[in-house]
Amino acid sequence: MSQTETVTIPEHIHGYPQVAFGGYVAGMLARRSGADTVRVDFRSAVPIGTPIAVSAGDSGSVSLSGADGTVLARSAPATASLAVAPTPSWSDAKRATESALASPKRPATDCFGCGVECAPGHGLRLFPWPVPDSSVVAAAWTPDHGLADADGELPPEIVWSALDCPGGIAAWVFQDMARGAVTAALTATMHQPVLAGAEYLSHAWAIHSEGRKFTVGVALSTRDGELCAAAEALWVVPREIAAQAG
Repeated sequence: MSQTETVTIPEHIHGYPQVAFGGYVAGMLARRSGADTVRVDFRSAVPIGTPIAVSAGDSGSVSLSGADGTVLARSAPATASLAVAPTPSWSDAKRATESALASPKRPATDCFGCGVECAPGHGLRLFPWPVPDSSVVAAAWTPDHGLADADGELPPEIVWSALDCPGGIAAWVFQDMARGAVTAALTATMHQPVLAGAEYLSHAWAIHSEGRKFTVGVALSTRDGELCAAAEALWVVPREIAAQAG
């Protein structure tokens, strides 16, 4: 028997304007699934500031539906098969973040994941950038306490959010993905708790590309390289953007 509840994603939790941040939505569904590894597929843009229905089924599947009943996203238990790329050093990750903040190529946005215009605790402020002479983008990250629960632990919505933007930046850097692409699917595994105030290292890499589709890997580790969470993501460039880019 399915169980349905109504939720509203706060308006500041967005990637593109008026569109809920994909990693946050995926983490919200994954938390309700209860499986160790979960795949979330997006079917349409999820709105912010609007009541939406979350329905959990007996098999661990969870669906997110709009006011008209249209399914916007769906999750299901999955199997972890991602080969994690070698983790860069902490010093390389710190330099990459410094380069990201200094680069004129990096747009200033209020994206919940990588937006520099987000205040601490009001967004992740995770700033990945290419590591020189390597095939990864990386970032040094200390989650703000405003992102955590009462025990100082980041909820799945925030951990999955940290597995979103780095993959898009990796596809943009290494696969020449056009800007304006969206997260179409995210499969992730959480290996250990992620705590506010601790130092973490994010890195992402390209896996495969075909046409408008780009597959990437993303990992979140402790400063010493111990894996906390990992994901494989599928990014897709909308047809109208691909036509303009071509």
